Amino acid sequence: MTKIKAILIDDEHGARNVLTNLLERNAANIDIVATCNNLEEGVHQIKALHPNVVFLDVQMPNYAGYEIVNFFDTINFEIIFVTAYDQYAIKAFELNAIDYLVKPIDRTKLVKTIGKLERKLNQQAELVDYQALLKTIKDKDFKKIVIPELGNRRIVDIDCIIAIEANGAYSNIYLKNNKTITVSKNLKYFEEVLPEDSSLFRSHRAWIINLEHIELINKTERNIILANGTIRAKISRARIEAFEEAIL
Repeated sequence: MTKIKAILIDDEHGARNVLTNLLERNAANIDIVATCNNLEEGVHQIKALHPNVVFLDVQMPNYAGYEIVNFFDTINFEIIFVTAYDQYAIKAFELNAIDYLVKPIDRTKLVKTIGKLERKLNQQAELVDYQALLKTIKDKDFKKIVIPELGNRRIVDIDCIIAIEANGAYSNIYLKNNKTITVSKNLKYFEEVLPEDSSLFRSHRAWIINLEHIELINKTERNIILANGTIRAKISRARIEAFEEAIL
């Protein structure tokens, strides 16, 4: 499951450590990809690492945190200001920051702020879903599927999916590039969203397979080998007849 990538920018070493510890203990879905001690370094890391959110101290040498807008044509990440002075709240919201935290940071306030961040990222992901759907309808192209991940939506070509395997309440999606994605959706979800004329077939209660990627079929053991033997799926006895019709 995709985590929320975060960068911390604060000129005080102790403050960076405190916030890091608070996030590690109270926000398991936050992945801190960089910590920086000034705005210039922070800008460099933002451009290199593309975080979802930046925790940004307001008062720092050389540049104040709110001057970050001068370094970007478009702010395509969320900002949470961290300040020792409540008066900067107005400036934070003028810059469309998602929230601000006053030092010393209150754990309860932090948890609420992270919740607000998650909701906003999910709303953005839903917008991506909607835009992808509109494009699909406009182009009459039903060869893509939107796969939900935390804070994001991944758009994948159906032809790139080799198989989808049930994993409890989750699903493992095997792709052509030898990559596996684990998402918090069961196989029934994919059955409902996949187009009926796709090459993906529900062969077993635990498997959806791409008929275009079958390498070998063992009807005796009811095994289906896909992707040069790297994936071994199952076919249930009840689905054999439908399977044979599908591959004809």
